[in-house]
Order: sequence, then C-alpha cells, then structure tokens
Amino acid sequence: MTTSPGVFVAFEGGDGAGKSTQVRLLGDALSAQGLEVVRTREPGGTPAAEAMRHVVLTPEFAGLDPRAEALLYAASRAEHVARLVQPALDRGAVVITDRYIDSSIAYQGVGRGLGPDVVGEINLWATRSLLPDLTVLLDVDAGQGLARLDSSPDRLEAEPEEFHATVRSAFLSLAQGDPSRYLVLSASGEREDIAAQVLDRVQSLLVVGGGA
Repeated sequence: MTTSPGVFVAFEGGDGAGKSTQVRLLGDALSAQGLEVVRTREPGGTPAAEAMRHVVLTPEFAGLDPRAEALLYAASRAEHVARLVQPALDRGAVVITDRYIDSSIAYQGVGRGLGPDVVGEINLWATRSLLPDLTVLLDVDAGQGLARLDSSPDRLEAEPEEFHATVRSAFLSLAQGDPSRYLVLSASGEREDIAAQVLDRVQSLLVVGGGA
C-alpha cells in the first residue's frame, strides 16, 4: 500500500473485462467531487513507457522471448511509477491505473510460466514496492472477454482461450491471497452497478485516509 497522502487504485482482470470503462467512470465520479484524479494505464503513462508498450503489445513483435516480455513490462512500470504515479500520490491525488503488477504476475508469471514469485519480485523492485490501496478485479470468463474485443487484437489478446483462462485463474488466486486489498466483481454485471460498488469502496478509503 502507499504511504503517500494520495490514494492508489488499480483495475485488473482479463482482456475484455471492461477495465477502461470503469477507470473512466470512477475518475469522472471523483473529479465531480473536486478531487484531483490521475487516470493512466499500463504499459504506458509516460513517453518512454508508451514506447515500451508498442514493443510488448504490437503483433509485429510476435515471438518475443517471455523473459524479455516480462522485463519490458517491469521497465515500463518502473518509469511509470517514478515519473507519474508516485509524484501524483505525493501531492495527494487519486491515481487510477488500468493494470498494474498483478497483470505481470498473471500473464507472464503464470500464463507464460515464468513463475509468479519471480515476476512479482522483479516488479516490486522496479516500483520500490509500491502497491495499490485497492485493486479492483473485474472477473470475466475467458471466452466471454475475448468475444468483447475488436477485430484487431494485440499480442496478448491474440493468445488462445486456454491462455486467457489460465490468466483468469491467476488473478483470482492473487485476490484470494490478500482479500482485504481487493474488490472482486463480476464483469458481466451492469456497468453502472459495478461503478457504484467501486465508488463506494473508494469512498471508504478516502474517509479513512482523510481525503485525497
């Protein structure tokens, strides 16, 4: 968890879970309350991190070595945290990110078979052990999530359904291991209902923390 005056919220889940939509809805709701909100995504968030995003997600780099893939995600995350996330938290903002460390553990650690502990340690080092105050896991059946995607999938979206089912199980295992830090919601619910539950949980963090 953060030790900064801000609040750090990460949205996780499989491809097609609706994370981007919920990031937008939460950000809009909190901004309407007069809070400073920083919405971002991973990989990405800064020019250098966006450049690394291009390498890890663009189909032209199909066949990228799994270790190289994992390290690029970690490098992008290190830049993201150092240049954007931590400074925003230090000034008291609410930072909302579409994906964070759990995605690397689920996709590269488990999905690619590199080992969740190894990938987790690399990313904790890269981020100086910065963890979200809340991780919202939008749980979606692999097939259902893939069906929601457009016709131009990125490198990871293009993986077979079996891969995505493995990733889903990995996300659920992470949440079960630290339930107090997670809010697990079915991605098949109405988006307004999901947004209301997320906002309610984040509001409780703002009250405990004295606001952002």
